[in-house]
Amino acid sequence: MSDEDIAYLEGWVSERAGVEGYVEPETFVNQLTVVLVAKDGEWTRRRVGTAKTARKLGQRLSVPMYDVQKTGYPQRMRDHNERQRILERRERARRDQQSR
Repeated sequence: MSDEDIAYLEGWVSERAGVEGYVEPETFVNQLTVVLVAKDGEWTRRRVGTAKTARKLGQRLSVPMYDVQKTGYPQRMRDHNERQRILERRERARRDQQSR
């Protein structure tokens, strides 16, 4: 994990309330990742490489870490994604109306 990623995540956590971490398993395509989810459902994802690094990151950020395969993603994250989709559709419709 790069120093830039760590600095980004430290800043991200410091600007948000109720952050929890979810460790995502390694796949054929991706390295092991951590998704940080704030109280309002906003989230960010970074590659961390190993489970040991994910645990250390949680300790460094004072963020509880969960295994997403055991807990699943929190509902607030799905709700946030749906709100973002709605806002994007509205913005696209507004731009389409303006271009006519």
